[in-house]
Amino acid sequence: MIYRNEIKHFIDAGDRAAIIANLRRVAKPDPHVGPKGNYLIRSLYFDNLADKALREKRDGVNEREKFRIRYYNGDTGFIQLEKKVKRNGLGYKVSAPLTAEEAQRIVDGDTTWMATSGRGLVVELYAKMKAQGLRPRTIVDYDRTPFVYGPGNVRVTIDENIRTGLRCTDFLDPDCVTVPAGERVILLEVKWDAYLPTCIRHAVQVKNRREGAFSKYEVCRIYG
Repeated sequence: MIYRNEIKHFIDAGDRAAIIANLRRVAKPDPHVGPKGNYLIRSLYFDNLADKALREKRDGVNEREKFRIRYYNGDTGFIQLEKKVKRNGLGYKVSAPLTAEEAQRIVDGDTTWMATSGRGLVVELYAKMKAQGLRPRTIVDYDRTPFVYGPGNVRVTIDENIRTGLRCTDFLDPDCVTVPAGERVILLEVKWDAYLPTCIRHAVQVKNRREGAFSKYEVCRIYG
């Protein structure tokens, strides 16, 4: 498993416009974006009654993981179960496909089929739902503008309009209302493998902007 580097910066609308203009000169838009160059991400995050994932993030636990189910632009024909792992400031992600029916069964608490699904990550989530009490916790919606650059396996994303589903976890329901999660934030994220090419470093350079940890799941738990 390859751990990836990651930096995050809070930026403003002016930074956003400049960075996108810079990236268009050197990088390529993610091939899955729509005509506007972005897409909507909806995720359903898991946690237990003790808020294990949330507390580990807030406490800065060196090695931690989060499970989520995710789809894009309202298209339930492509749904992924994902596990994100952080260790020593680096991270990696593993994923497995789910059908819309399977995702809905998980949301509804019908999980016994997961143990014999034949997909390692699905089996792992099932085991941890049983052992740790993980369960669907909150919906996280946001708009993403992504770019990719081959050398260094670089991925640059700009995320905004972060919204939370409050206490609704039926994330396949298009009528499940989400609301803004706290203050309006525009987040620049840069991820790469062994090295970050100079052209990308220059393209995303921002002055007087603070780098820092930011968890969309954490901010979307603002209401409970």
